[in-house]
Amino acid sequence: MMNNNLRGSVAIVGVGQAGIGEAHGRTDMEIMVEAAQKAVSDAGLSMRDIDGIATASVGASMWALPTVEYLGIRPKFIDSTMLGGCSFVSHMLPAMMALNAGLCDNVLVCYGANARTSPTMTFAQQESRRAQFDPHPYETPYQSNIVTSYALAAARHMHQYGTTRRDLAEVAVAARKWAQLNPEAFMRDPLTIEEVLAARLIADPLSLRDCCMVSDGAGAYVLTRADRAKHLKQKPVYVLGNASAVWHRQISSMPDLTVTAAQESGERAFAMAGMQPSDIDVVELYDAFTINTILFLEDLGFCKKGEGGAFVANGGIAPGGRLPVNTNGGGLSCVHPGMYGMFITIEAVRQLRGEGGARQVAGAETAVVHGNGGLLSAQATAILGTEAAL
Repeated sequence: MMNNNLRGSVAIVGVGQAGIGEAHGRTDMEIMVEAAQKAVSDAGLSMRDIDGIATASVGASMWALPTVEYLGIRPKFIDSTMLGGCSFVSHMLPAMMALNAGLCDNVLVCYGANARTSPTMTFAQQESRRAQFDPHPYETPYQSNIVTSYALAAARHMHQYGTTRRDLAEVAVAARKWAQLNPEAFMRDPLTIEEVLAARLIADPLSLRDCCMVSDGAGAYVLTRADRAKHLKQKPVYVLGNASAVWHRQISSMPDLTVTAAQESGERAFAMAGMQPSDIDVVELYDAFTINTILFLEDLGFCKKGEGGAFVANGGIAPGGRLPVNTNGGGLSCVHPGMYGMFITIEAVRQLRGEGGARQVAGAETAVVHGNGGLLSAQATAILGTEAAL
């Protein structure tokens, strides 16, 4: 089946979240299963209807196996591809192909992690274990880490395009303003540009407030074919385009520190949807760090390369700004248990169903969801839309 035939052939019909923020005394599996049950119920289905599964975890290389066991399902389609935080955006295309091929009828995509309150392993211990099982031969000897890697990209963007720390701070403040409208967001205290600039420096030029939080959280969504979606409980949100791209693993192997593979995944996803950035009403980006938002706005075509700082300035992506971006508060202020791509998908669906409450973007019919994995390594873009966008 050609890409343009896949456009709108599958819809997200149920979403659910659990354990957002802190989930004391509960395991990652427990909160994920709660989110999965909510998503399946939201779709008007039962777990017996689920015959496809897509899931991944930083903590377990064979995560699909205990997930299937715990849920008590017998899936005919299984995808446990691990591309880091963008995995749950990237999982859409294989699921779409499986659904259209008739291999299954309802695919559950689910994720959960309790990075903040894990009773068995601290976040630092998880990072240490990951360094052992996923070594970076060119970088591990120099003790680089996630923050220093993203700081390199931020420093290069500042050098090359004149982007400032204040521009980065605009991203953090905009996310917080959206979070203040979201009762589920974990960090809702007021935040100013000055407070971001004065925060403890983690890796120059990134301060503590330029970095995502570490929280618990689980999410899930259900995909089914468009012909079936019309008869289910919720208003369908159609997948109009989806594509993934990987250009490198280590930050030192990134061809250009200011250009990500979002350029490729975005171009292919927009082509499949038959749309362009000017057609999009709401944007959900993986903001592990403030520089991410600027890079992805540029690489997805919402502004020219090098103009991301000016684009976000003066509240450009905050409530009431030129473009609604990260309307749940993002990984910077809402939730980030380690692989945030699940939550941007759920937020986009809620916006397109008109369920955003105080943060609802009026008349939203189209959304971009963009996930990031590794060290700006893996990128996955999805274009979602309501029936009006078909």
